Amino acid sequence: MRYHFDCMSPQPLQYNSSRVLEFDNFREVLGIYLSSLLGKARVAQLVPTTDREWIIRQQQLADEARRFLASGARFDFSGLFDAQHLLAKARIPGAVLEINELRDILLLIDKAAEWREIALNPPVALNDGSGSGWEGMRELSLGIADFTALLRFFRNKILPDGTLDDRASPELARIRREVEKQKRVIQESLRSYLRQLAEGGAVQEELVTIRGERFVIPVKTEQRRRVNGVIHGASSSGQTVFIEPLETIEQNNDLVRLLEEEQAEVHRILLEMTGRIAEEADAVAQAVEIMAEVELQFAKARFAQDYDCVRPELTGDLLQVQQARHPLLERNLRQRGGKIIPVSMELDADHRQLIISGPNTGGKTVGLKTIGLLALMAQSGIPVPAASAKLPVFDCVLADIGDYQSIEQNLSTFSAHVTNIDLISRTATSHSLVLLDELGSATDPEEGAALAVAIAGHFRQLGSISVISTHHTSLKVYAANTQGVVNAAVGFDEKTLQPTYELRIGVPGASAGINIAQRLGLNPQIIEAARARLHSQTQDVAKFLDRLHSDLKELESERQAIRRREQELARELKRLESEGAQEQRQKTREFERKIDSLMRDFEYQMRESVNAVQERAAAQKLSKDAERRIAKLRREFKEQFDASIVAHKTGADQGDPNARPHEIKQISEGDTVKLKSLGRTAVIKRKVDENTFEVDVGAMKMKIPRHDVAEVVSHAGSSPVAAARAKGISVSVQDDMSAPSELNVIGFNVDDATREVERFVDRAFLAGMPRVRIVHGSGMGILRKALRQFLQKHPHVETVTEPPQNEGGAGATVVELRV
Repeated sequence: MRYHFDCMSPQPLQYNSSRVLEFDNFREVLGIYLSSLLGKARVAQLVPTTDREWIIRQQQLADEARRFLASGARFDFSGLFDAQHLLAKARIPGAVLEINELRDILLLIDKAAEWREIALNPPVALNDGSGSGWEGMRELSLGIADFTALLRFFRNKILPDGTLDDRASPELARIRREVEKQKRVIQESLRSYLRQLAEGGAVQEELVTIRGERFVIPVKTEQRRRVNGVIHGASSSGQTVFIEPLETIEQNNDLVRLLEEEQAEVHRILLEMTGRIAEEADAVAQAVEIMAEVELQFAKARFAQDYDCVRPELTGDLLQVQQARHPLLERNLRQRGGKIIPVSMELDADHRQLIISGPNTGGKTVGLKTIGLLALMAQSGIPVPAASAKLPVFDCVLADIGDYQSIEQNLSTFSAHVTNIDLISRTATSHSLVLLDELGSATDPEEGAALAVAIAGHFRQLGSISVISTHHTSLKVYAANTQGVVNAAVGFDEKTLQPTYELRIGVPGASAGINIAQRLGLNPQIIEAARARLHSQTQDVAKFLDRLHSDLKELESERQAIRRREQELARELKRLESEGAQEQRQKTREFERKIDSLMRDFEYQMRESVNAVQERAAAQKLSKDAERRIAKLRREFKEQFDASIVAHKTGADQGDPNARPHEIKQISEGDTVKLKSLGRTAVIKRKVDENTFEVDVGAMKMKIPRHDVAEVVSHAGSSPVAAARAKGISVSVQDDMSAPSELNVIGFNVDDATREVERFVDRAFLAGMPRVRIVHGSGMGILRKALRQFLQKHPHVETVTEPPQNEGGAGATVVELRV
């Protein structure tokens, strides 16, 4: 039974304002991150849904794809296409797919098989042994069938240029050999005939050519009667005719017959191949759908990386976003070098309505659109651009934003708003998100204010989460006096007359229309007249709001002053800590010097471990011995390191300034020692003092300090070989083996080729070769990929690269061996 999956979004929202909230434009931005037509078609079908399980699964897949990219891994999705029409053609009895069509389907299958291998064996960074962090992708990719048998059937049968390989069938190989043999026979016969005609000047040039799949010779028109044969055409100038001599007609007939046999065999092979594709058509179709879904998840992941998105948490009633950004606005600002101001907002079960007020161009509409678009993105399984996001699953996202004036429908702006709000009021439920911009505008202010308060009250009683922007003071008062409703204000700097785009929760905003007009230089008489016409209650409210925002500015200034003072205190504390730590730093430097000496000892012993591998024929065994020696050296180094730390903490070294536990203690005259500085052996001639010795290094005499001695190779009267044997080391030497620098495994299966390559690399390594070349051919790439994966893990291999085209290109692999 095959694994079943549901890639597509389930039942979409019953009604949503995706056009108003620019969700379609966002999908175009997301489409930029897709490289295949199949993926672009998938993102065009993406819609928000109410299925909580589907949303969680989609968010998990996008998160796993993002972690895959963060690990440094990559996968190329280019070349994916909708193969439904080719698979339908393959299912038709007697139908034959063209070679190019078969090749395209095989490349699609090969890419799906490659992804399946990666998904079932993810990078180490994603595989912690428990499967955590990759279970979604693993489960999804299990829907891709194992196409190993199908790819093995097609291996070495279709060449990259879209032609059948001779190895497609034994009969095809035989026929093509016969064709080539017959062509050579005909060409030899015609060349002999041409030489005879050339002596009499009857031929235009000694050239054998082809007309209509038959070999002919060019003859001067006036000499055509000298050649008995069939004329197959003339040159454009008419001076040359192409004649098939009678002597080669039967040979050409045999060639045509062979070519017809070749075409018949090719048709039979293509029919067989088409049948194999038809047998796997359902599995291939499912694999293509899964690959489209995987590419969509990686597009989400790359978008999330570029826009610093987070995986939203789905809640029951809580709507809480921190530092949320509108992705389309952020993209436009980036292109102009600008910076977006994020929005933070919170509504819960007890506070389900937010009234945003403030001056024009202050960011009210952007705040509404940001919340609406993020809700649609989250319910489409897409990470959202914010520092954190907690969102309910809404059954509808309803918005009335913008100017809906319609001349064709004979609707004014106010009428269009009323019509839209009526539809929203009849559609919304307690699980809906309602966004209303400039509620109560485009009509008489007093009636508009009364209508706005009534509309807001309707959605509050309905229980919808609603965000409303307004200029009406009545709505601000309504929010202040009504339980469950929260005021908010967008910032505006009255000194610069510029909006700050900051959203402040808990306070109403001042429209400041008269103040702005006054600062812009409007006639003072008009300003005074306007103030006089304000009702006393309106004036009181305006003054209160001005005073409130002034107090908020003062509090912000005090907060900044406190923050600066805290920073100054932190700098002073850091300075005092720096001064008080001078003595400690001096001790630390001494400790670092000791550690450095230990590290040099460790590096020397490591180098000696590598040099100990002299017997090349036993390199594999000794490499394991070297690993054990390295592990032992690491333990010894750790013990010395820990001892140094303990001595440093307890002050043991302070009592004995000459204490050096890592130095060789017992050195006598006549001992053979190994020197760290030269990496060579030397013989101790005499002791100059406690820590200095005179030594012979070959023909040289020199003095060395005690700490330059890495080890005593042999004591006086003992040979180095005896010392080595005393340590349990067996040493044997044999002549170096000759090894070729190139291996050809074309035609091998993966297992046989891997064994041959392993033996070949071991021999080359033992022979001390720096580089070898492996020829495996192009084909479908299965053998190339398997060998390169094997070589990348081989202990003797440094790098694996593809040579330039003139040295084999994708048909070969160059291997750099470790020194």
